[in-house]
Amino acid sequence: MPNIYSYLPELEGEEMIYVQKLTADFDEQQLTQFAVMYRNRRKDPTLILLTALVGFLGISGIHRFLLNQIGMGILYLLTAGLCFIGTIIDLINHKKLAFEYNSNVAREIATIIKRGV
Repeated sequence: MPNIYSYLPELEGEEMIYVQKLTADFDEQQLTQFAVMYRNRRKDPTLILLTALVGFLGISGIHRFLLNQIGMGILYLLTAGLCFIGTIIDLINHKKLAFEYNSNVAREIATIIKRGV
């Protein structure tokens, strides 16, 4: 039985456990297909952290746009990251923000692969 870790070694912690559960019944071809699609759409928590830090340079909300949270991105952009408080909170929670986005992406991709599309 193939292991998802050999296809996506960059995953760690909660994300690895979540993806393992989603792909538990996948064969090798499905795992390969999942890994390619997921790697292309996944957001790295470090990227979220770095783009949130850009908020202190005057361009807040870039990380929210990357996470497809367009409304929050616009709000952060217009309010200087909610007066930097939202940006600071997002800096602390960058891994959680990335995990929420990535788990939704993983679920969508797993559904597509299970349907055989």
